[in-house]
Amino acid sequence: MGTARKLTRAGRNIAWIEAYCRVPEGRLVGRPVKLSPDQKRWLHRIYDSPTRTFILSMGRKNAKTAFSAFILLLHLCGPEVKPNSQILSAAQSQDQAAVLFDLAAKMVRMSQELSACVIVRDTLKQLVCPELGAVYKAMSAEAATAYGKSPVLVIHDELGQVRGPRSQLYEALETASAAQEEPLSIVISTQAASDADLLSVLIDDALSGADPRIKVELYVAPLDADPFDEDTIRKANPHYDVFMNKVEVQRQASDAKRMPSMEAGYRNLVLNQRVEATSPFVSLSVWKANGKAPLDEAFAEGDVYAGIDLSARTDLTAVVLAARYRGEWHIRPYCFTPLQGLHERARRDRKPYDVWVEQGHLIATPGGTVDYDYVAEFLMGLSASTNWTAAGYDRWRMDILLAALQRQGAGETFLETFHQVAQTTKSMDPALDLMEGELMEGRVRHGMHPVLTMCAANARVHRDSSGGRKFEKATQTGRIDAMSALGNAFSVAVSTGVREADAQLTAEVW
Repeated sequence: MGTARKLTRAGRNIAWIEAYCRVPEGRLVGRPVKLSPDQKRWLHRIYDSPTRTFILSMGRKNAKTAFSAFILLLHLCGPEVKPNSQILSAAQSQDQAAVLFDLAAKMVRMSQELSACVIVRDTLKQLVCPELGAVYKAMSAEAATAYGKSPVLVIHDELGQVRGPRSQLYEALETASAAQEEPLSIVISTQAASDADLLSVLIDDALSGADPRIKVELYVAPLDADPFDEDTIRKANPHYDVFMNKVEVQRQASDAKRMPSMEAGYRNLVLNQRVEATSPFVSLSVWKANGKAPLDEAFAEGDVYAGIDLSARTDLTAVVLAARYRGEWHIRPYCFTPLQGLHERARRDRKPYDVWVEQGHLIATPGGTVDYDYVAEFLMGLSASTNWTAAGYDRWRMDILLAALQRQGAGETFLETFHQVAQTTKSMDPALDLMEGELMEGRVRHGMHPVLTMCAANARVHRDSSGGRKFEKATQTGRIDAMSALGNAFSVAVSTGVREADAQLTAEVW
């Protein structure tokens, strides 16, 4: 006579969820939960080997919150419960904090067995198991209320909404868990906007494998894949063919394809890519559509407009050439950074500056600051080797560069080609209009230069009350220097005039 196979810890938990939990919402509401193969695999990863932190990141509407609720109930009144224990969930807003509580409360109320042992306290956003003294509470980002807690389980809901590498609430809860012998943290979220945000830092650390107790399941669509193809969507959505509303997802894809302003949000929330959900100045698809390499003859035969952005001496200084040639704009950026401290800045900004220097995409000047004499000499070389027409600059620190140009022997004729570009919405709006129109029409060739592409991804626009625009950064560490320089080049092109042959085209863009 055969014997029943002994269940693993995860197997026991899976059996409990499917025996006592009910589907809380949707077309299957009220039916017993049937976990998907992916959900079962996640539970095995969490419970069948030592786990301190489990990070689960995928697109929206994959039942992330429901999965969190299953884990919560396992530790509140299921096989994982510990007497007199605290369970916490954390979110960045009160509304988001209420989502997980509401879903777990529905599961309790819909199950005769669970409702018999769990009390729902709606006003306090608490679930209590009196018999065992276990308490769950939903919290939002009032970090002071987290101190004094000692949770056995913390669920960080939508941690990707945190901007920057730190969160007071996250740190308070993680340090509070240290009092427990085997604390468990669950992070469930779509990806953050940038590499420098907290969730991205945690995911990258988990992917490094430095601590085997920190585990990650990351479902993300490749940036170079067709964002609107069904196979691409599947890569970021493990439940696309299980219980997701395919019609709704395809509608979102269609909207994003038709309206570029919606593409960034679609990429972040549906494809789970590290893309700012608020629209950049130029969408990734439009930028890539203009990715042909510039032609060398354009800089010798076309009108060459230079844009200069000097930034701080330890950051990026950018000189970008925009050559108008045969109805297209040919873009060639030159970006400078100090050699000293290069690796530290690469780690700080989470960008491969050191690799770009080796590849020739970024120019490292000797010393700990950008050497303006080096830049001045470089500019004079560019003016001699191209059909230099005019240069636009932001006045900040330009007095230092102009002095360096004079030291290098720049003549008055060359210096007279330099024009100040006021960094105001009134001054920059015509340049941004021209640049945007040319990009949308596919009349720009930038060669996907990695530093310029990084800056384009970080560039947002600030609008004044009359709708005028100028560039601003998406994040504190998001560099936009090369795009600012490109904007200055287009601005000086507008103010000094393009060739008469292009006058009608420019008027149409405006």
